[in-house]
Amino acid sequence: MPRIRTHPGQLLRAELDARNMSASQLALAIRVPANRITAILRAERSVTADTAVRLGRYLGTGAAFWMNLQRQFSTRT
Repeated sequence: MPRIRTHPGQLLRAELDARNMSASQLALAIRVPANRITAILRAERSVTADTAVRLGRYLGTGAAFWMNLQRQFSTRT
């Protein structure tokens, strides 16, 4: 049975929606360029270790959560 792969940006979008927060607001809060967050949300960019640390710290999920999501998405099965 094929696995359904979800890009981390989809989960990040849900988190931002739940917090009623824009990509620009998150970018400002975690001190990254807004286009980095926008590209992740559009599944045009991977979550890097640096971004995972910043997201994990700000959202309270830990960096490993975001790195694992990216690894699972990127792994071809």
